[in-house]
Amino acid sequence: MGVLEGKKGLILGIANDKSIAWGVTKSCHREGAELGFNYLGDALEKRVRPLAESVGSTLVEPLDVSDDAQLDDFFAKVEAKWGKLDFLVHSIAYADKNALKEPFSQTSRQAFQQALDISAYSFIACAQRAAPLMAEGSAMLTMSYLGSVRAVPNYNVMGVAKAALEASTRYLAYDLGTQGIRVNAISAGPIRTLAASGIGDFRTLMSKAARGSMLKRNVTQEEVGNAACYLLSDWASGVTGEVHYVDGGFSGGVGDPGEV
Repeated sequence: MGVLEGKKGLILGIANDKSIAWGVTKSCHREGAELGFNYLGDALEKRVRPLAESVGSTLVEPLDVSDDAQLDDFFAKVEAKWGKLDFLVHSIAYADKNALKEPFSQTSRQAFQQALDISAYSFIACAQRAAPLMAEGSAMLTMSYLGSVRAVPNYNVMGVAKAALEASTRYLAYDLGTQGIRVNAISAGPIRTLAASGIGDFRTLMSKAARGSMLKRNVTQEEVGNAACYLLSDWASGVTGEVHYVDGGFSGGVGDPGEV
């Protein structure tokens, strides 16, 4: 039996089979979980639905996390279909491409608000609606990056959003801990995804991250997925409010901080 056997969980934010969320999906499916997914618009539905069906999912629904009405409708469908929820994986982030290209000091109010809303507040909004469906021992997980605690070139406003996301993780863990619900984050090393394509000079970032890591390489989708399974499972029953690094040891500080 897998460590997630009998558990029902949502994985929000798959864009394609290169997504970190897809790595999490494969690991959770391998460990026996029944999974549900969201998509944003027709174009993403065409990518997400076949992936969801390949792991036997029958819960694939539209969801724009910036729309409260859609959030209410989505979680109502989850409750109607499953009646409960054992875990939630939030792998959603967005910033305007211009905000990643221009100097951070030139970030507009609109770009700042949009990045924080979609990349950080959406985790809180999902948690509000997921928690009533969860029993003691359930778990929530979100995805962060080192740019939350270091100034990474070209990451800009997304770094600020990830910092807010990590702080939100701690406060959610504090609030929901009395219900026995655990809340954690994974800070993964750079992985070539659709979202990463919007970060300038990403190839150089990956090269420097590999050289500066203790393992002298980049991490994979599968490695992030396996760490996610641990944090979502009963094996991590005493772990909450944490940011768990899966970056080959880069964050441990062996490399020169200038490596990023």
